[in-house]
Amino acid sequence: MPNPVRAEEYAQRRAQLLEKLGQSTAIFRSAPQAIMHNDVEYNFRQDSDFYYLTGFDEPGAVLVFAPHHGEHQFVMFVRPKDVKAETWSGRRKGVDLAKAQCGADAVFPIQELDEKLPDYLKQADRIYYRFGQDEGFNATVIRHWRKLMRGRQRHGTGPMALEHSGQLLDGLRLIKSPAELETLRRAIAISVEAHNLARTLAKPGLYEYQIQAEMEYHFRRQGAMGPAYPSIVASGDNACILHYVENNRQLQAGDLLLIDAGCCVDYYNADITRTFPVDGRFSPEQAILYDLVLAAQTAAIAAVQPGNPFNSYHDAAVSTLVDGFLELGLLQGDKAELIKEEKYKHLYMHRTGHWLGLDVHDVGSYKHSAEEWRQFQAGQVVTVEPGIYIRPGIEVPEGQPAIPERWQGIGIRIEDDVLVTPEGNEVLTLAVPKQRAELEQ
Repeated sequence: MPNPVRAEEYAQRRAQLLEKLGQSTAIFRSAPQAIMHNDVEYNFRQDSDFYYLTGFDEPGAVLVFAPHHGEHQFVMFVRPKDVKAETWSGRRKGVDLAKAQCGADAVFPIQELDEKLPDYLKQADRIYYRFGQDEGFNATVIRHWRKLMRGRQRHGTGPMALEHSGQLLDGLRLIKSPAELETLRRAIAISVEAHNLARTLAKPGLYEYQIQAEMEYHFRRQGAMGPAYPSIVASGDNACILHYVENNRQLQAGDLLLIDAGCCVDYYNADITRTFPVDGRFSPEQAILYDLVLAAQTAAIAAVQPGNPFNSYHDAAVSTLVDGFLELGLLQGDKAELIKEEKYKHLYMHRTGHWLGLDVHDVGSYKHSAEEWRQFQAGQVVTVEPGIYIRPGIEVPEGQPAIPERWQGIGIRIEDDVLVTPEGNEVLTLAVPKQRAELEQ
């Protein structure tokens, strides 16, 4: 499926970045080639910032943005064409094609980085760079910065500070363009189909990995790159493990099955969770807790509105859950104090959601300062995913009641992807049923 993000949009993103830079230089490194074992490599996955600015999908590359430079404001360093290397490891775009496709002012072989980089740094007042997993390149940036700092006394110019490039780029990435939303909707549509398929297939006797295999087969069959993250297919008390990925248990009658899975399309990610009974019927305890989680999610989604602080939807979910816990006797005490002291966290221990986009947990701060939360804006996408997890043998905070055994071993999460709109919000994942009546047979 063609990438709906056109060259003009990448150019617009770079122009916005260059305007923010002023007299500074920004450096972006492509993702390192990760090793699976010994000399076997994982499939390459480009760094999200790098891809956001270029759509260029190769390792061994560097971007430099230097608006103060007299000749080149956007510069790339890439792997040169190499027939022998390409025979073993696949085609490279090389210098000329990278320049034509990405519209850089100059493109050089990556081997010339050390020689040419100082020319784009020496007039800068600071360097912006996001330290990543490539420790060798992290050291390269620091080495050049230190050398220029030492020369500043003689030359009077050079970067005095090294700062996080997320200060410039994260805010841009938070607001999704129409083309980005088109790609995200495609990833969500495929993921919705896979969840609905899984619900029809699940039955006692199957293994969690069989459900996982069918979903991930559907991802690839429909043109997705693959899973957006390791799929969670958790039956029974495995659902009480937030990031359970073993997926090796056999489904049993009476189990709930929690599936947290989504696919990736052109690096944009879906993230959906549903919980349903394997044999088609909730037990009374499962039904009560499920309805409580759904009520918490409904309250949280209602709080995702432009102008509301980011924490408002988590607060709405927690308030609803604590009301339910008090009514069920799973908590005792004053509601406000229980929330302030987080006495509910043995039952609900995570936040209610996160930004979603090129990264599953997408970039962008949740707070502007220690006291000020970022406000929701149209074009942002968040997940809304409250849950309840009552582990077998659960330990409770001091002063709280022991949890009766009939509640133990139940894990429930419901997660939707929600777009902030000028008028309110749009739930992008509604086509996966979540009302209890829809899940029972």
